[in-house]
Amino acid sequence: MLEKLEAQFTKYEIARILGARALQVAMDAPLLLKIDEKELEEINYNPIEIAKRELAADVLPITVNKPMPKKKETKIKKLTKEELEEIKKKEKELADSEEAKIKAKEADKKVEAEEEKEEKEISADGEIMELSNPEDETEEAGEAPAEEGI
Repeated sequence: MLEKLEAQFTKYEIARILGARALQVAMDAPLLLKIDEKELEEINYNPIEIAKRELAADVLPITVNKPMPKKKETKIKKLTKEELEEIKKKEKELADSEEAKIKAKEADKKVEAEEEKEEKEISADGEIMELSNPEDETEEAGEAPAEEGI
């Protein structure tokens, strides 16, 4: 009975319409179809069944607003094979350059990790002596004879 309506409405819209109308019928709204007492007793005064019959008879004053997507005025340009190949080459070059950047970053991270590892090893071994400058040696040599004379 409702199969022909499924071409016009979705199953969710049908359920919403039936639910709304069944609620109205349950709240003692007037029936839009003339249904005999015998038929009402057969369906046991079920508001959903009454709503189904009214929907199938197309007498319900319920409308469904279906928002449609907005039309775009832009026209799609057809590309030639040469233009497609050129675009693919550019995309491939871009992907290759991005891969190179990623590899360079990974290499930098590895170098930094190795440097940190070396620093940890040095700090674990103990202190490293500072390199001496030639100026430091001349000061030490000049101070030594002065101390001996005292």
